[in-house]
Amino acid sequence: MHTSLDGFVAGLNGEMDWIHVDDEMFDFTGKRIEASDTALYGRVTYEMMEGYWPTAGEHPEASKHDIEHSKWYNSASKVVLSKSMQGQVLPNTTIISDHLAENINRLKQSGTEQEILIFGSPSAAHSLMQLDLIDGYWLFLNPILLGEGIPLFPRLEDHKKLKLVSSHVFPSGVIALQYEHKNE
Repeated sequence: MHTSLDGFVAGLNGEMDWIHVDDEMFDFTGKRIEASDTALYGRVTYEMMEGYWPTAGEHPEASKHDIEHSKWYNSASKVVLSKSMQGQVLPNTTIISDHLAENINRLKQSGTEQEILIFGSPSAAHSLMQLDLIDGYWLFLNPILLGEGIPLFPRLEDHKKLKLVSSHVFPSGVIALQYEHKNE
């Protein structure tokens, strides 16, 4: 998830025009994404992704990234956290509308997923954080201060200790940080 230095993932109205991405970042994240087979989204992000990625790689002007990510997106299992989509049947997609902890833990324990990656979806991420269902974080720290917006982290009841696993600095000044929960 991209974040500003002051901890926001989007502006007050969901603006993300401040996020820096380039070919080096696409290559870096592409390798990370290929190691997974399941994407988790909130409804808004899912609808945005579904409106673009299924056919993005088919366009004559498609970039290498668009072709690769479109292929991955079409083969990946999708999990959508949404009350308004409850009961919908979509190909290769699971809708979770209630019993979030139970359903996510069932997915994690099924052994069919290599790993579940959440893409954007700050509201969904906040719900998962509140229930301590996120095992690790991949953050892309952008060198910008927004001052206000949608926070990366909600107010948490307990401290969450994290361990830095890796970091990578891009020429643009964006820093990729990988954290895991620190076991004590």
